[in-house]
Amino acid sequence: MIKHYFKHETCEIEDLGNGIKRRVLAYDENMMTVEVTFEKGAIGAMHNHPHEQMTYIISGKFEFNIDGEKMILTAGDMTYKEPDIMHGAVCLEAGQLLDVFTPSRKDFL
Repeated sequence: MIKHYFKHETCEIEDLGNGIKRRVLAYDENMMTVEVTFEKGAIGAMHNHPHEQMTYIISGKFEFNIDGEKMILTAGDMTYKEPDIMHGAVCLEAGQLLDVFTPSRKDFL
């Protein structure tokens, strides 16, 4: 059954530790949106996965590292990560990101 509406207050917050929290906002088989909150100094460790990913910076300041290329981004900026590329981020000023994945990250559910 397809779910059409996802209320923010009903989406569970998962504390990932080390100043990072994740909230899966909406998903189906093909797409997923995830809100990630970072405290200043929190590190999204370098990793890769088979999903395409776009990240919209809602607030804060982050130094992203995508395949060895580093760039500082702030609110309104975006990133794109193709499947299997190494990437990570360091939070320079507390903030939030909105991640969009395709296909859906079943490991987040």
